[in-house]
Amino acid sequence: MTLADNLSAADIDRIIEMAWEDRTSFEAIEIQFGLKQQDVIKLMRREMQVGSFKLWRERTKGRSTKHEALRSDEIGRFKCSRQKTITHNKISKR
Repeated sequence: MTLADNLSAADIDRIIEMAWEDRTSFEAIEIQFGLKQQDVIKLMRREMQVGSFKLWRERTKGRSTKHEALRSDEIGRFKCSRQKTITHNKISKR
């Protein structure tokens, strides 16, 4: 049993969303959910359709923004323009 097996459906959805985001690094996912890059890859393989997983892997392979150590200094943290209305990783109802 792995750490990913103990996650709620909402946590899994958020991890998948973060993994697809170009500017969210694997390190950020590890800090928030405790999953290392290999754990995220396993979770994505398990939760996604084969074609979607392959597309995601091609997209993230070698992408410098997915690894904080490879990022240039110009790439800072991303902050959504709606950040004030977001709580607990969900967009609040307006």
